[in-house]
Amino acid sequence: MPTNLPAEAKAKWIKVMEARTIEDKIKALEDFLSSVPKHKGTERLREWATKRLAELREELEERKKKKAGARSSFFIEKEGDVQIAVVGPPNAGKSLLVKKLTNAKTIVADYPFSTLTPVPGMMKYNDVYFQLIDTPALSQGSLFRKVIGLIRNADGVIIVLDATSDLVNELEALINMLKREGILLNKPKGRVVIDIQRTGRTGIRVTSMGKIIDGTIDDVRKLLESYRIFNAHVKIYGEVSLDDVEQSIFETTVYKPSVVFINKIDLKIPGSQELELVRKLLPGARVILGSALNNSGLNEIAPTLYEVLEIVRIYTKAPNAPPAEKPVVLRKNATVRDVARSIHSEFIENFLYARVWGKSVKYPGERVGLDHVLQDGDIVEIHVKG
Repeated sequence: MPTNLPAEAKAKWIKVMEARTIEDKIKALEDFLSSVPKHKGTERLREWATKRLAELREELEERKKKKAGARSSFFIEKEGDVQIAVVGPPNAGKSLLVKKLTNAKTIVADYPFSTLTPVPGMMKYNDVYFQLIDTPALSQGSLFRKVIGLIRNADGVIIVLDATSDLVNELEALINMLKREGILLNKPKGRVVIDIQRTGRTGIRVTSMGKIIDGTIDDVRKLLESYRIFNAHVKIYGEVSLDDVEQSIFETTVYKPSVVFINKIDLKIPGSQELELVRKLLPGARVILGSALNNSGLNEIAPTLYEVLEIVRIYTKAPNAPPAEKPVVLRKNATVRDVARSIHSEFIENFLYARVWGKSVKYPGERVGLDHVLQDGDIVEIHVKG
């Protein structure tokens, strides 16, 4: 990842961030790419920018087709609380699995590449709605870039493998294929998430669940300000460098929590050595053995997703009213600020205090501020001015 990009390149990247329409994003990204110097230190950045341009151009074509009355076959609107891409090699059993878990009308066939368009379905667990998307087989071809877009947009991944195939080689190929596209299935030792705020004046807040090995929080603020980012929430996990912080500005890589479902164990049960190699390839993932055909292992998928995604359910309430039945679904280390933002940005601007009931407070109804970290099942009552 490059450091000390020329002032011209930084200025043009600001235009990319400020672009609102897809046409403006394409033009701004083209200008940015032309200003990035060509040397070894910028290879990854230039590669990412080129791929991102291809994605935006395809998205523009999809929108033009939709505007002309043609149905967009690959655009899946996010519904529910969490979106999960169900991916894997051809004929692994993805479609049958999604059909069994959600009753979605997927195409189930005993030959490869039967799924040509994504099919969504909904699964509920612990008051959380998981939108599962059956995707075309992840292999190089005309659909590859579109499937990558679906995975990048999802909150997590279910990897479906065929127990009768070469599990280890197929999983390794899939991991490497996604890694080349900037999608990590293995949780990195350190990572940075930058949530840029488009409204209000929040300043740059840094929440550290680790440490910066070559700088300080003040250095992080200065780095973001050099890109004219003045309102953002920076979350640091594990050990990171300032280069990692700069890389996250460009969103070159994303981490997707994953669950591995080894299907068709009614035909073959994987050996212990094979399973050990699978777990070694994805040490952060959970592995489930089962059979979509015989409904084996299916009841493990929802609770496992819930765990690996580190889901936090927060129930909001108005003063003198019972808690809402439907929770706000967030991630571990979510704060009152995140809850307020999920309701409306004005709740942050006019915030006075919040009262919280649950595991995160010392006593029921304790008054807390915006940066109070919540726990699963907490009830939050937000009080605002006026």
